[in-house]
Amino acid sequence: MIPFNKPPFIGREIMFIEEAIVNNQKLSGDGPFTSRCHDWFESNFKTPKALLTTSCTHALEMAAILLDIQPGDEVIAPSYTFVSTVNAFVLRGAKIVFVDIRPDTMNIDETLIEGAISEKTKAIIPVHYAGVSCEMDTIMDIAKRYNLYVVEDAAQGVMGEYKGKALGTIGDLGCFSFHETKNYSMGEGGALLIQNEKFLERAEIIREKGTNRSRFFRGQVDKYTWVDIGSSFLPSELNAAFLYAQLENASKINEHRLEVWNGYYKGLKELEEKSLIELPIIPNECKHNAHMFYIKCRNLQERTKLIEYLKESEIQTAFHYIPLHTAEAGMVYGEFNGDDRYTTCESERLLRLPMYFGLSTNDVQTVVEFIKKYYYKQEQ
Repeated sequence: MIPFNKPPFIGREIMFIEEAIVNNQKLSGDGPFTSRCHDWFESNFKTPKALLTTSCTHALEMAAILLDIQPGDEVIAPSYTFVSTVNAFVLRGAKIVFVDIRPDTMNIDETLIEGAISEKTKAIIPVHYAGVSCEMDTIMDIAKRYNLYVVEDAAQGVMGEYKGKALGTIGDLGCFSFHETKNYSMGEGGALLIQNEKFLERAEIIREKGTNRSRFFRGQVDKYTWVDIGSSFLPSELNAAFLYAQLENASKINEHRLEVWNGYYKGLKELEEKSLIELPIIPNECKHNAHMFYIKCRNLQERTKLIEYLKESEIQTAFHYIPLHTAEAGMVYGEFNGDDRYTTCESERLLRLPMYFGLSTNDVQTVVEFIKKYYYKQEQ
């Protein structure tokens, strides 16, 4: 059996968890390991402020509060994404305006964003699919000209870059995920990265249940009190300790995943050259993080048969998002602007292969050989 995913485990996680329990005697949020994680992100990604959260969903919800999203506001996002991307803004009363994706990267088509802007538009939410950046120069230029905010959904983007800048650090706010399916994990968790410095103080307050507790611990106020809306977005120190062990080895994890990704790409290239499948495309300005490796089958029927064939061969694979604009809630809380040329048809062709830290070269070769065997049988 070759599983689709295994949560990353580098080896020092248990030691750090024990340190949090025994030495630090600090289990709730914002302890020493949380501080180490914050420092790591701020130092390595050159961001003014990083705050761990209980999930990427909560990081996005914090972003929606910081942007002061109100009922009647509109935000622009791709339909090909996870529900949290848009749900965070729907919770604040926003309408979602979906636009089509690019078939090469599966990211939002930056050339269609301007046509979706109205007087009610408040923000653009680019999603860096598979750790490959959206065309951020164009998006940031549009945002500047129309006075819009940009919130990067970089749930899959940790260690990815666009023109040398870390994903999540280009827009006003960036959101990471550390779910067990991500490159770096704390089981459940996320982070909010803040570039727009006007949000720095309020982000701390919102994250601390609407109190100025952080200012109190820095000695800036004599006592802390309720000053704003907020919630409990702090992960426990046990989660932070688990994550920090992986951040210490971020390059090692990244390099291994890239080796796996390159192994798939080289092994399956001949099928693409025969026009039997399509492989991922990485634009020159993007440095990806090997979050996933996918192929595109010729149609939905072929993908369904290939999934079943690989399952019978004890290889677990998965398709990905069902476009949100086709979902029941998507029809209520949003609308698709323009034509759905690629979102639905491309999503129906995409098949994700096993990808995780520790996946062996032999397992990669096994997956490649079974996929080749399937296609060459079909050609006979």
